[in-house]
Amino acid sequence: NAVFSLNDKSVINGVATHSSGNHAQALARAGRLRRVPVYIVMPRNAPRVKINAVRNYGGIITFCEPTLKAREETLKWVIKETGSVEIHPYDNYRIIEGQATCTMELIEDAGAPDMILCPVGGGGLLSGTALAAAYFSKNTEVIACEPAMADDAYRSFRAGRLIPGVNPETIADGLLTSLGERNFPIIRKFVKDIVTVSEESIIEAMRLVYERMKIIIEPSSAVPVAALIENKLDVKGKTVGIILSGGNVDLKNLPF
Repeated sequence: NAVFSLNDKSVINGVATHSSGNHAQALARAGRLRRVPVYIVMPRNAPRVKINAVRNYGGIITFCEPTLKAREETLKWVIKETGSVEIHPYDNYRIIEGQATCTMELIEDAGAPDMILCPVGGGGLLSGTALAAAYFSKNTEVIACEPAMADDAYRSFRAGRLIPGVNPETIADGLLTSLGERNFPIIRKFVKDIVTVSEESIIEAMRLVYERMKIIIEPSSAVPVAALIENKLDVKGKTVGIILSGGNVDLKNLPF
């Protein structure tokens, strides 16, 4: 959505972003479809499976240190060197619009649930989920789920102001980024609550989904399931939709 919304003149030198891997893959794929170069800044410790996928989709990777500051500074350098256009991984309305289609499809396929659980990192997927639920199913509550080890969204939501995380460490590598400025007002208005879960529950949720549902998910995807395992929410008698946000995991190095 973001790549194809730009005019031909804008993308003549390509597009660029920073990402731990999921947004990077999507952008690389979109760039290939539009036949423009895609420059990706990735942290050195990004999972190998995500790095390989980005390269397979044609993304041109520049590695940096695993901090948000390093990612942003390296991206500025890449954009200056290439003349490419930045497409932010979450703090971008076009990205939010595109990610809203997950909830739209959920409601179309399964009907309007009482509650939707969604993982939150930077807030792009959560913002899209909340907006789509508000538009297509006004009575559906949206609950964000976040690792307790990377709980900036939880703290920001309760404080009513952005409180960025400082080098968080969690197995859910896709949720390391702090909330974006465009995302936060949407989340405050349309999200019912944010809950946090432990690393142990994230791993247990992964195992449960693998064994019982036969679905490959990464730790970030398991966070909403972990919230149910920890009984963080009253779901008795309710229909609950869960956004499983990614399956980029090294099958030879599972945490369980």
